[in-house]
Amino acid sequence: MKIFQVDAFASGPFTGNPAAVCLVEEPLDSKLMQQIAMEMNLAETAFVQPADNGFNLRWFTPTVEVDLCGHATLATAHVLWETGMLDKTHVASFNSRSGILRASLQENGIELDFPSQPPKPVSPPAVLSPALGVTPVYVGYNGTDYFVVVQDAYTVKSINPDLRALATLEMRGVIVTAEDPAPGTDFISRFFAPGAGVDEDPVTGSAHCCLAPYWRDQLGKDTMQAWQASARGGRLTVTVDGGRVKLLGQAVTMLRGELVNFM
Repeated sequence: MKIFQVDAFASGPFTGNPAAVCLVEEPLDSKLMQQIAMEMNLAETAFVQPADNGFNLRWFTPTVEVDLCGHATLATAHVLWETGMLDKTHVASFNSRSGILRASLQENGIELDFPSQPPKPVSPPAVLSPALGVTPVYVGYNGTDYFVVVQDAYTVKSINPDLRALATLEMRGVIVTAEDPAPGTDFISRFFAPGAGVDEDPVTGSAHCCLAPYWRDQLGKDTMQAWQASARGGRLTVTVDGGRVKLLGQAVTMLRGELVNFM
């Protein structure tokens, strides 16, 4: 099986979020895909297989399968175009657990077309604020992640959460965000998902399906510049288009190889 490692939402090598992409010719058992993802030990490993209407796509963290993953989708589209499995003039269409997802090659990167998942205000669980070590300005939930707005960008950057406590929450992860006054940036975020096997995700495309509609309403902009302030860091351009969110980023192939002794 051909396998690639790609830095997604990256400004160059060793930035953004690394994802593994496995090119699958025949359907694989879910247990085997989970074992491969554990072996890769990255935030997500994507498994892509040609289908009549495009490609079937699934994503696994080292411990669980997830319903939506932005950076591994971007990495997968990048690999399909780079290997010639898909012509660069064609849109990549993926069948996924979150419906049909599309990726298109633009002059300044790869644009993903994802569903909008805005947060709805909720009463936070008692453990949330102590685990983050901050007092939220707003707490929401989008059916997958808790969404926590804090006072300022400095607070986002300085959070050092109790990951063991966060892992007790029954959700995928926690998005922490604030408006960012830095030139060329509209909002900043970080994403923690210890319960899904990812303590802190470097750059989380799917989280921006929640971030983009929230900040669109707050800032009055359809298109915004986002910065995810992990140690690696990642920049995205996000656009809210009705019930969809467009995510624009770049990708860099870091490794190419073959997976052997897995059947």
